Amino acid sequence: MLKNILKILENDARTTPKQISDMTGIPRAEVVKVIKQAWQDRIILKYKAIVNWDKAENEHVFALIEVKLEPEKDVGFDSIAERIYRFPQARSVYLVSGTYDLLVLVLGKNNHEIANFVSQKLSHIDGVKATNTQFVLKRYKEDGEVVEGKEEVKRQPVVL
Repeated sequence: MLKNILKILENDARTTPKQISDMTGIPRAEVVKVIKQAWQDRIILKYKAIVNWDKAENEHVFALIEVKLEPEKDVGFDSIAERIYRFPQARSVYLVSGTYDLLVLVLGKNNHEIANFVSQKLSHIDGVKATNTQFVLKRYKEDGEVVEGKEEVKRQPVVL
């Protein structure tokens, strides 16, 4: 039941409890209860909109920053990751496998602002050994939604 409700909300956070009830057959009161509990348990963290900022004419730059770390004794990467994700520029922070340990998605007004973030803040954190910054040139798809290009048809074709 929880998984079905979460999938619906993940696809469209504006779906009302009544609509979810109609879609799943779960009583509306139970849907409300499940959603409330999911918030309390931090299963649902946030509702958000995916915005095509290029069309909104808002100047911004995304960058993916790979970060190589020296893990701290007894806590590993977690405390360093926490220091990084507390910066408002860090939109997402992931522990990854491979040459680098963290992947950080950063948002800035321009390349210079991101460069300053890396050189003035990120590189000064104890445990950060190296960084590799890649600027996002164009977003095609984000969180399952096509940003640029043609959106695929989600309806069933009508056959006459």
